[in-house]
Amino acid sequence: MSLTRDLTRLIREKPVTDRDLEWASLFVLDTLACALGALPTEPARMLKAVAPLAQADTARKAFYLGGLAHILEMDDLHRDSVTHPGSVVIPAAWAVAHDHDLGGEAFLRAVLAGYEACCRVGMSVGKKHYRVWHNTSTCGPFGAAFAVAELLGLDDTRTVWALGNAGTQSSGLWEFLAEGAMSKHLHTARAAESGVLASFLAKEGFTGAQNILEGEKGFYAGLCPDPIPEAVTAGAERAWQLISTSIKPWPCCRHTHPAIDGAIALHDEIAGESIASVHVRAYRAALDVCDRPTPEDPYSAKFSLQHTVAIALADGRVDQASFDADSRQRMVGGRKKVKVELAPSIDAAYPESWGAEVIVETASGRRLSAARHDAKGDPDNPVTAAELSQKARTQLVAGGATQARADDLIAAILGLTDNPPVRSLGLFETVGEARPQVYAARGA
Repeated sequence: MSLTRDLTRLIREKPVTDRDLEWASLFVLDTLACALGALPTEPARMLKAVAPLAQADTARKAFYLGGLAHILEMDDLHRDSVTHPGSVVIPAAWAVAHDHDLGGEAFLRAVLAGYEACCRVGMSVGKKHYRVWHNTSTCGPFGAAFAVAELLGLDDTRTVWALGNAGTQSSGLWEFLAEGAMSKHLHTARAAESGVLASFLAKEGFTGAQNILEGEKGFYAGLCPDPIPEAVTAGAERAWQLISTSIKPWPCCRHTHPAIDGAIALHDEIAGESIASVHVRAYRAALDVCDRPTPEDPYSAKFSLQHTVAIALADGRVDQASFDADSRQRMVGGRKKVKVELAPSIDAAYPESWGAEVIVETASGRRLSAARHDAKGDPDNPVTAAELSQKARTQLVAGGATQARADDLIAAILGLTDNPPVRSLGLFETVGEARPQVYAARGA
């Protein structure tokens, strides 16, 4: 027996309801809108140069779509595993379902299974793993491989082989943040591609280590100082992990979101009064990743508690423009007033709860505070279906779609439960056509 074999059995024994499939379609909409909305960006141009769709095989299509989905920092986040499962699992499953002309229900079932594998492995890695390793990149290949294994109809043994070869490809280091490098997009791209390759190889009989997680020279031994192996199979009776995944309303690192929520709530109370100081109390992982007082580029600003809190207090909102050069310059003084610190009680609740407290002292001596136990978009503080559709519509139009095309795509993706073939939605055709139109419109 092995953990991957136990995980395979657990996932395949979980019942799938119509409501589960409807939930899955919402997360598919969110991920694909994130991907298409990123088309005008420079990283998207680079990804396309390396993986042009006209020449791409299935694995490289997953690479391209997986990279796109993570660029805007608006893709979903599973709190307990600290992974972005959608940007890895859905691109891999979509590429395979598209190229094999599979129906929407089979695709959505594979998405549920892929999220489950990614998140359960992610919940087992321990807190210290995240200090060096990017969980989405290291755990994502397991989810992508499982989703593809479902679509290919692999038996349990071949699925275990696929997971073994997914795990041996696990990688993804946080060092890119020190320089504001683009590697994070590569993390999701490669995780999606690795999962496709692992399952395609398993279908051919290519074996993989069944003890890839717990083995003497396996995943935990190499990457996890404090693993929690029992988390892989704990709570088998719970709802699908996809349903416990959060939707992001703000286009920046999820660790900044609880503080942003608190800062936005204080914006109206401050009512334009001069701010003397701001204290942000948060958990250790948020400080490890997002204590960045002087971000020098948009991406670093998206990982800066100082910048995101300062601009949320000033503007009462956070959007893509909040991170451009003008906004970063405008917030130089505001960022200097923001101090971040570890809050032991908030840290103890992480990762089950991603919380923060924002404390503002005004120049007149008023002291205001706002605490958040759960960020907007978390299962306990969810976005509505209407809010999700509006988020998707905004991103699709930003990516070059007309309003009518955006509405058609939203309706088609949400209609996948009726089992139309995935290929019929024309997503890859949309990706291929939208790119030059967007760049032409912007003079690039």
